[in-house]
Amino acid sequence: MKRSILDKVFQFNWGRDPERLLLKYRKMQLSSFAFFRATCHLFYEDWVVNTPPIESPLAWICGDLHLENFGSFKGDDRRVYFGMNDFDEAVLAPCVWELGRFLTSVLVAAHQLAIEPAAAKHLTQVYLTAYTEALKQEKSRTIRLETAEGLIKHLLRELEERKRKQFLDRYTKLKKGRRQLTINPKKMVTVSADRQAQIEAFMDTWAQTQKNAPFFRVIDVAGRLAGTASLGMMRYLLLVEGKGAPDRHYLLDLKQAHPSCLHPLVPVPQPQWTSEAQRIETIQARMQAVPPALLHGVILDHIPFVLRELQPTQDKLSLNRWNGKLKRLEVVLKTMGQITAWTQLRSTGRDGSATADELIEFAKHSDWHKLLLDYAEDYAIQVEADYQKFQVEFAEFITNESLKNCHTNK
Repeated sequence: MKRSILDKVFQFNWGRDPERLLLKYRKMQLSSFAFFRATCHLFYEDWVVNTPPIESPLAWICGDLHLENFGSFKGDDRRVYFGMNDFDEAVLAPCVWELGRFLTSVLVAAHQLAIEPAAAKHLTQVYLTAYTEALKQEKSRTIRLETAEGLIKHLLRELEERKRKQFLDRYTKLKKGRRQLTINPKKMVTVSADRQAQIEAFMDTWAQTQKNAPFFRVIDVAGRLAGTASLGMMRYLLLVEGKGAPDRHYLLDLKQAHPSCLHPLVPVPQPQWTSEAQRIETIQARMQAVPPALLHGVILDHIPFVLRELQPTQDKLSLNRWNGKLKRLEVVLKTMGQITAWTQLRSTGRDGSATADELIEFAKHSDWHKLLLDYAEDYAIQVEADYQKFQVEFAEFITNESLKNCHTNK
């Protein structure tokens, strides 16, 4: 019997926190792009059945590449970069898997961004051309303020100019000369005293393995509500000592690491990671020239987590600023295509990934471009159909549950 879209979504998310999971489903109702972002598992379940007949080299991929999985971040060298910023689903796979998901994301997001279909299709070609040209140039580069253009340069300049105090003021308040987290119900939830004590004790112990243990002393903890796909997993916001004074504290994101939804589907063996956190940390370090500040895979209460300096949501690129000027989006899509190529070049020859020469040779032939672009165009239509089905099925489910509770309470 064929499973409904809702059944597939429920099965994949089984076991997550019910209250946070409901938030995820509510977000998925907002648009077909939000639905697409939250259902990476559906994309690849369909992909392996209907994959275009393209032979492509193996590469390390982030696994869930879409328009909003690029953003700015401070590296561990404290410089500001623009690049991929989500590696939760990262695996070793044929390189076109990454491209197929990204190209589809452009077409799905087009309606939300008020981009005409013909312009959206043009942008997918811009991305794919930039990807192959960057591979053929045989060098991996980085995007910083000095090398960025257009909307990306504007984003990086804003981050460069941000003061730590202003950033802290968005998440915390001063009380008797001490900072504490401000609970915004849309972004954070309180945690129990026992859980906070457990996290503090863990961080105290873990910090002893670091060069500057006092930096990681925990001042306050809150549950964090962020992202779309990962809602329902455990995630915390930590206010830590940092460099001492209240205006020099740091915010850390502690996010549960789950198995990649691609893992059961990829046709090649994966390394034997010690944990899902080690997988994410290792692959991210391979793919990025400079990893984000304070990136660590850790184990808390036998559960893997990824710890990193908080990357604020406003550091994602706001594509709404294109304001009808297609050239602005062309620059962005070209840069994203280059970054995709550079991350794959940077991680060649590691644990089964292709050599740089194999990737470069693949880029010299463009006969696969149309196959991939056609697939993305067809699948974007399917995403819209699946989204509409999800809307109807979820509304029926909520109504039935409400009626059940109503009868139960009588």
